Amino acid sequence: AVAVKVHSDEPAYPPPQGWSSAAKVRRGGDEVALLRSEASDAGVALLGVRPEVRWDQLQSLCRSVLDDARLTAEADLGESAGDLYSLAQTISALTGGLVTIEDAASRVLAHSSGEEADELRRLSVLGRRGPEQYLALLREWGVFSRLRAGEEVVRIDEHPRLGIRRRLAVGIHAGSQPLGTIWVQEGSEPFAEDAEEALLGAARMAALHMVRHRTEATVGLRLRDDLLASLLEGRIEAAALADTIEVGADRPALVAAFALSPAGAPGTGGRGDSARAQETDRSGQELNRRRLVDLITVHTAAYRRTSLVTLVGGRIYVLLPDLSRAGSGGAEPAAESARSSAESAVLALTRKTVEAARATLGVTVQGAVGSPVDSLAAIPDSRAEADRILDAMGRDLAMDVATMSDVRTHVLISETLAYLRGTPALRDPRVSTLAEHDAAQGADLVASLLAYLEDFGDVRTAASRLHIHPNTLRYRVRRAESVSGIDLSDPTQRLFTHLQLLMERGS
Repeated sequence: AVAVKVHSDEPAYPPPQGWSSAAKVRRGGDEVALLRSEASDAGVALLGVRPEVRWDQLQSLCRSVLDDARLTAEADLGESAGDLYSLAQTISALTGGLVTIEDAASRVLAHSSGEEADELRRLSVLGRRGPEQYLALLREWGVFSRLRAGEEVVRIDEHPRLGIRRRLAVGIHAGSQPLGTIWVQEGSEPFAEDAEEALLGAARMAALHMVRHRTEATVGLRLRDDLLASLLEGRIEAAALADTIEVGADRPALVAAFALSPAGAPGTGGRGDSARAQETDRSGQELNRRRLVDLITVHTAAYRRTSLVTLVGGRIYVLLPDLSRAGSGGAEPAAESARSSAESAVLALTRKTVEAARATLGVTVQGAVGSPVDSLAAIPDSRAEADRILDAMGRDLAMDVATMSDVRTHVLISETLAYLRGTPALRDPRVSTLAEHDAAQGADLVASLLAYLEDFGDVRTAASRLHIHPNTLRYRVRRAESVSGIDLSDPTQRLFTHLQLLMERGS
């Protein structure tokens, strides 16, 4: 797309050399029509920009739109409507006041347009920071301590002698970390009736903007991230990344993947939290992901200078190329031996990184190491394998770090159970009957039968695990057969019943 500033009240001018029209046109409506025609002929998307909009604001808006497209899977794309300036203008419209968004050091990041600014707002906007004499007063009144404490909307009374009109303020937080403040000065009209509610929602939205702004990469790093993401997803040739990053396209490589554990994010009380609590914590989780990217980058760069890290769909991927390269001071071993050694080293690195995340960031992270592949062209296969492991961990695999060789059977079973859950036609109604009986009667036939099958019919071992008498377990197994109609003497029925019971346990 091409963005063009369109003026409305300037004199006529001749069209640029080479344009199809030879007649003079006036800026404004004629110019727009000419631009639209030329863009249509060239097959180019045309964006009209108001003259007063700064190019850096437009760039920030475009970047925000692109970033939203790569948010985590649970994020709602409609929740991010633009950069902090457009957000400030939106808050102003919703509250009926004049808005300033500041960081934790009281530096002005964005503000809304509007007249009737008091002295505090005027000095803050002009100086790009809250004036110290006013900040000292706000600290003395306890405003900042209340803003840092939580999501309370703080009211500041009018002080005409000090040049301060009535205000509303709310702290911006990512999890428990303060990021800044939104201030709304009252104008000639009172605040809107639901101004406080709008301000609370705006603070949560601003937290996401500020987290991304604090971690924005340079153009070169963004290009590298885009190339790496495209390679992982199989959308570009390996040579494109190899030429840009200067890594060997024909050398063995592998992918390690990391994800925040759903149950381990700080500030959450589990999957049953209310929607409001989950929304409040979204900015905290986003900040934790960004911090985790930094932590992983530090660890992997220490292991291999050519390592590459990117965030795709809420997961962090590490590409470790050139695996057959010998370590410092030693001769290069055989390729297969080197790949096996590298996989073990990356597994140790992944464990170290997961432990560091828990100790340093206070978050629970899961890590998966894909198998080495012979070249960068096959790297999507290693990425897919790491994803399969993480998927299984998220469903029912109680591990923090693994390779496919460690957990292949567990992954295959997990994927089989996921397929069964998603295919109602493959459910055995007899097992469903058993589960319904347990729910209605408060019985434990499902758990008892599953323990019996997991221990190959060894009643004493299974009963010991369940902390019941062996005769009690024998009774429950017979009762389960009677209620469901399943014949446990049939090996095929035993096999499928075992799978169905595992599925019931994970539901």
